Amino acid sequence: MSRRFRNSWYTSICARNLLRHSSSQVQPQSTALHFYQNRQLELYASKEANRLSLRQLVFFGRSMDEEKLIKSANYVRTELPVRIAHRLRDLQALPYVVVTQEGVAQVYELYWSAFEKFRRYPQVTTLKENEAFCEFLESILDEHAPVIPSLSLGLSLSSPHLSPDSLDSFMRRMLVSRISRRVLAEHHLALSKSLGTNSLNLPEDPHVGIIYTALNLRHSIDKCVTLLRGRTHDIKDEIGESVPNRGWPEVIVDGHVDTKFSYIREHLEYIIFELLKNAMASTGLNHRSSSSLPPIRATIVVGENDVGVRISDQGGGLSSARIKSPSDLFSFSHIRNATRMDDTRLGALRSASSRGVKATVAEQIRPCQSNANSNNKDPEREAGIVPHPRIGLGLPMSNIFTTYFGGTLELVSLDGWGTDVYLRLPKLGTNLEGIEL
Repeated sequence: MSRRFRNSWYTSICARNLLRHSSSQVQPQSTALHFYQNRQLELYASKEANRLSLRQLVFFGRSMDEEKLIKSANYVRTELPVRIAHRLRDLQALPYVVVTQEGVAQVYELYWSAFEKFRRYPQVTTLKENEAFCEFLESILDEHAPVIPSLSLGLSLSSPHLSPDSLDSFMRRMLVSRISRRVLAEHHLALSKSLGTNSLNLPEDPHVGIIYTALNLRHSIDKCVTLLRGRTHDIKDEIGESVPNRGWPEVIVDGHVDTKFSYIREHLEYIIFELLKNAMASTGLNHRSSSSLPPIRATIVVGENDVGVRISDQGGGLSSARIKSPSDLFSFSHIRNATRMDDTRLGALRSASSRGVKATVAEQIRPCQSNANSNNKDPEREAGIVPHPRIGLGLPMSNIFTTYFGGTLELVSLDGWGTDVYLRLPKLGTNLEGIEL
């Protein structure tokens, strides 16, 4: 396909999409109509991202003062448009049949709008200007909530037209980059809120920005277990029939239970939450005719360079006619994971695209009705689980979060018995972000 022809068809697609979404909150004036000719995009896409490690983020954030906070603001202001520009180039390289799928053009418009806003944002020089910049960051984060389900929907529909390797590689680059941008933005927001306080001296949860420097792994597992066991029993079998309510299985935590290490708590707890949620559901389904449910075991092990968690269940394993290997559950391709093209899955993604998905535990929980008038503003302390449609993003996003700083997530299926999941996360904080350019 010639460059000139691609320019014309993508311009027409974006123009139609702009008209269709003219009443939405994202209404950039120039948007994608001339993106191939945009020299500014070429300039930013030619730069390399400045990848950071957890240790660097913690070291810089210690003893935060006004000068360091202003420096942090301007780093975020100049780094994010570079990372967005690389992903805009990825989107531009997609075949015609892919960008015509619903959701993809919307994501492009969101990225283009954010790129233009960051590129034009003036230098931050005072604390008052930083407050305005923080409000700007929060608005961008909210605007981009639909990105994950919209991309997943568009690429699922495009799966017949892309090789599995190409599709999964594209989604990995997009999602890792998205995580990296949210980390930088949310870390700066947290540093701004903590200015003038020493959060490292907190007795229970010492942290720098969004990084908890003594994260208690046992406590995070117990928290996820409590949230999951407090939800409504809603297990359904392969044909959609409800499984008898026998409660939720117990989770036994053993091993090096006093383990603490530096990590982003929101990432860790999302991974643990999703893995335990799957283990509980498969255990209840596999033992639907039993009077009691066998326990799930979470074993914590500390190595020289990493922290490991093995989650073992008796849920029957992962054998299925729709996947060839357990790792296919991480894939966005229908060739590797046939459920990607299920009508119910696609419908759930459409619904999720309208409300947005940030891939956090917090968005899956809600305050109990009895505590609706409580002054407690932390929804994770007294909460139930929001009914959450199965959109097929839990395991893929868990894998993306795990590998972001060089960890690994492995699924081992013991067909007929259960599944062992091996999670390994680096504990030294020296690994750089796994961003692909």
